[in-house]
Amino acid sequence: MDTSRRNKLLIGLGVVGAILLGKLFYIQIIDDRYKRDASNNSMVYETIYPTRGIIYDRNGRIIVGNKVAYDILVTPREVRPFDTLALASALGVDPLFIREKMKEYERSRSRIGYQSVVMLKQLSPERYMKFAELKYLFPGFDGQVRSIRDYPFNAGGNLLGYVSEVDADYIKRHEGEYRPGDYAGKTGIEAAREQDLRGEKGYHIYLRDSRNRIQTAYMDGAMDKDAVPGNDIVTTIDAALQQYGQELMRNKVGSVVAIEPATGEILAMVSSPGIDVEMLADIGQHYNEIASDPYKPMFNRTVQASYPPGSVFKLVNGLIGLQEGVLQPETTYPCYNGYYYSSNRKLGCHTHRSPLNLKEAIMMSCNGYFCYVLRSVLENRKYKSTAEAFDRWREYVTSFGLGDKLGSDFPSELGGNVPTSKYYDRIYGKNGWRFPTIVSLSIGQGEMGVTPLQIANLCATVANRGYYYIPHIVKDSENVRIDDRFREKKYTLVDTTEFYKVIDGMYLAVNGGAGSGGTAVSAAVPGLDICGKTGTAQNPRGADNSVFICFAPKDNPKIAVAAYIENAGFGATWACPIASLLVEKYLTGGIREERKYVEQRVLEGDLMSRVKTD
Repeated sequence: MDTSRRNKLLIGLGVVGAILLGKLFYIQIIDDRYKRDASNNSMVYETIYPTRGIIYDRNGRIIVGNKVAYDILVTPREVRPFDTLALASALGVDPLFIREKMKEYERSRSRIGYQSVVMLKQLSPERYMKFAELKYLFPGFDGQVRSIRDYPFNAGGNLLGYVSEVDADYIKRHEGEYRPGDYAGKTGIEAAREQDLRGEKGYHIYLRDSRNRIQTAYMDGAMDKDAVPGNDIVTTIDAALQQYGQELMRNKVGSVVAIEPATGEILAMVSSPGIDVEMLADIGQHYNEIASDPYKPMFNRTVQASYPPGSVFKLVNGLIGLQEGVLQPETTYPCYNGYYYSSNRKLGCHTHRSPLNLKEAIMMSCNGYFCYVLRSVLENRKYKSTAEAFDRWREYVTSFGLGDKLGSDFPSELGGNVPTSKYYDRIYGKNGWRFPTIVSLSIGQGEMGVTPLQIANLCATVANRGYYYIPHIVKDSENVRIDDRFREKKYTLVDTTEFYKVIDGMYLAVNGGAGSGGTAVSAAVPGLDICGKTGTAQNPRGADNSVFICFAPKDNPKIAVAAYIENAGFGATWACPIASLLVEKYLTGGIREERKYVEQRVLEGDLMSRVKTD
């Protein structure tokens, strides 16, 4: 080998050696990733759970906070023989519980290894202190602090929702976000704002020795990660009003929803019977009790129940008639205790004077009048067929936010139903149906289905004279922004100028005086100028449902309310006083002395036995 080739070979070997030495120096001295990886088997990660965000009402009251609780952990391979009775006494559990758990861990010992698993959840601080004093007697057992939900204000279990441990399905649906032992919001606001409320977990890292005993913090804690608390949420709810609504709805089945018309913010959202907040902190203990209740307290009627709107829907038909030009405020129609839609078939009505104009028909809730109105809409000669006129009618109806989801930020909202012409074509054949076929839609019956939230939104729409904001339950705050869609006005297809003509009738229904025949005179409160409309919706499962919507004051409304009480009879009997009391409480802070008897009657009323639960 000549000198030149030898030198090149030596230089090449030198370069390779230098690269290897440099890489080795980098790995061992500069970059400690490999060292860390090699140490992983001796590392112990202790999870630090973040505090969940606090939930406030619109006035700054805490309606969901946090309190400290402890989980008891066990590392099976570190457990030594111990006194089962002493441990059971310290933890406040049955000794059999501990024996069964230890048998379970023994069966899966090889799989668990030196992992720590949760044996007992959510011990109170007082109970944990008893364990901590004796902890040295029980090697392999330890405690882990976590925060759990606290409810200083009874502001609605269904509204707030509950937090519980995630299961395998939840973990799968949220891949990479949760692990066994984590908690998440499952219903209500807790579920709707889970991403904001949950925060971010942290951890401490410790090192074990060859005997698997924890010795020290890894790298003096330099690689530890702090937990990041969840963001606080400010809701639109008025906690005091929510609580009052729950009191009024005690021993009744149904819903009450209150909205601020000028913003679409939900002030109160009561589903009755509901889940008491006392049950939420430990939902697992009460779950079977709640789930087996025949009145279904977990079923949130405000957004999940679909009902016929009843006579409150007459407002919509009247407005459509005005917009279509087939009805004028001074137009009068007779009522012969109802409307004959064939020679021998009648849609009945209560007794009142006749004929009536639009304002009077709303005031007295005349069924016959609005049968004439809908017939005029569907038989309008500018349309080629009943189906074409009906399709236009349906466009009007859906522009009020009926027949589909409103798009609220509250979870599990359903959309209700407004039938289509194709639906009737399938049943009766094309051109095989006319107004008499669907006459019940004149008064909000038949195939119509709406949620209480939609009825409340309808009331807010009328209060606003033709537009609404999508109802929502979360306000803008420092770290949480609401979607821009909640700030957009949603206009109906009816001109603003037409709404005053029906509002006059709503005002007279409440304030016209006892001799006027108004159906809602019991809702009148001097000085509040409440405008309202009663409804009595037929119910195939028992007595009629009682419905009432109202807003106040008449000008520049501050609150719109819908009350829907199942099997409660006429709208004026139960829904009317409940809604009006809620309005009075919100606008004045109390109930006038002369209306205390109304409040007492409602608070003492028990309608539960009327509702069929099969």
